[in-house]
Amino acid sequence: MTIHTVKVYPSKSNLPKENQLAWKIAEIASTPFQLDDSAIEMLINRMIDNAGVAIAAINRTPVANARSQALCHPRQNGATIFGMPNNKLFEAEWSAWANGTAVRELDMHDTFLSADYSHPADNIPPILAVSQQCNRSAKDIIRGIIIGYEIQIALVKGICLHKHKIDHIAHLGPSSASGIGALLGLEIDTIYQAVQHALHVTCTTRQSRKGDISSWKAYAPAHAGKLSIESVDRAMRGERSPSPIYEGEDSVIAYLLDGTNGEYEVPLPEPGDQLSAILESYTKEHSAEYQSQALIDLAFRMRKRINNFDDISDITIYTSHHTHFVIGSGSGDPQKLDPSASRETLDHSIMYIFAIALQDGEWHHIRSYLPQRAQREDTVSLWHKIYTLEDAEWTALYHHTDPSKKAFGGRVVIQFKNGTSIEDEIKVANAHPSGEIPFKRKNYIKKFDALTEGIITYQERNRFLNLVQNLPELRNEQLRELNLQVELSKLDRNKRDHRGIF
Repeated sequence: MTIHTVKVYPSKSNLPKENQLAWKIAEIASTPFQLDDSAIEMLINRMIDNAGVAIAAINRTPVANARSQALCHPRQNGATIFGMPNNKLFEAEWSAWANGTAVRELDMHDTFLSADYSHPADNIPPILAVSQQCNRSAKDIIRGIIIGYEIQIALVKGICLHKHKIDHIAHLGPSSASGIGALLGLEIDTIYQAVQHALHVTCTTRQSRKGDISSWKAYAPAHAGKLSIESVDRAMRGERSPSPIYEGEDSVIAYLLDGTNGEYEVPLPEPGDQLSAILESYTKEHSAEYQSQALIDLAFRMRKRINNFDDISDITIYTSHHTHFVIGSGSGDPQKLDPSASRETLDHSIMYIFAIALQDGEWHHIRSYLPQRAQREDTVSLWHKIYTLEDAEWTALYHHTDPSKKAFGGRVVIQFKNGTSIEDEIKVANAHPSGEIPFKRKNYIKKFDALTEGIITYQERNRFLNLVQNLPELRNEQLRELNLQVELSKLDRNKRDHRGIF
């Protein structure tokens, strides 16, 4: 591992491309590396995870609409779309668009948190789509996705986007482009150009995760994946991109991030190192923003000590800066207290989430967000008694450089009207690698079964799980079968329509 320093240089300094971050990323993506068995096993887990959450969301409006757009772009040697038959293929970028939206809709796949936020499994849909369309091998796709994880996690460790209200998909564009470049075995200069272009076109603001949160939150990573495919295609045709995209005097850092005096340190593997950053990421057991995962588990534990919820006078959650300001009362968003708010907003309100988890003792990807559940009078009363406060110790744990010591939880004090109180704390979610019940393959499959029950057939379940768990041995043509099919009678928007332009 080496630390690469990134800062702004005036144009007259003519920074050599070999010293630029985009080149360093491309160098990693174009260099052979040893495949780590544990990393491959985790990759299989995440492919199972992605498929399960995608099928659970398959008929939700944003997913159905993304699919209906993609169905307008068939291709004989293309890529598959979740829910559709495996013999129906579509343009890779549109497959990535539909599948990326399906994976992200329920906010229930994997996460990595550090200087910024990320969902590294968002790399899988575009890389898988390109592998299917370009008839690549299982080894190629493993290499491509492992690179995607490696680059995204390195960027998330080193460069904070949210401080400047730039959405985290700005790290996803370069990571997906580098993963696709690795998949295709492209030359370093081609990947370098693709990475730069992918960053240039994926810098968007965090308004997609602020205020009245819309369905774009689910579309945003799919948009980055689609653009990364187009960026690689453009570079393969010999086109150059804005350069240096990170370090230039009018670059992303200079005008969107810390400015001309900004300096970042990005930890990158040495060329030839074993790549295993995927092992540092963690999935979600509950369908909600990651920083709520541990607090949901804590609510389940604390509810056992409460006789009557009406006796509660207030609840204070002491937590990290990120949790307080992004999903807590520090955000200043009144929508986070609104019983009529969208599902996308509610899953970014720790006050709502903690109230429901405390009352119900469960978290369900559908039931916990139903309007009638959110608007229940006793729930609204409890919800509005919950506040968050930043605690410096929890902020320090959130940013700890040792992955085994990082924490994303908090301490909760529940005050009762009679003057008594109870308190408890939790550092990481139960499902976290350092948690009480860390997720293993059996847990991923259990989650998969719960999410797909009643949507896919038992035969389809077995076919997919048997196939994906043998990923390293699959033949090229079998990669087009790494898709979950739904009976068309159960699938909304299962054929091309004419509501839009396409």
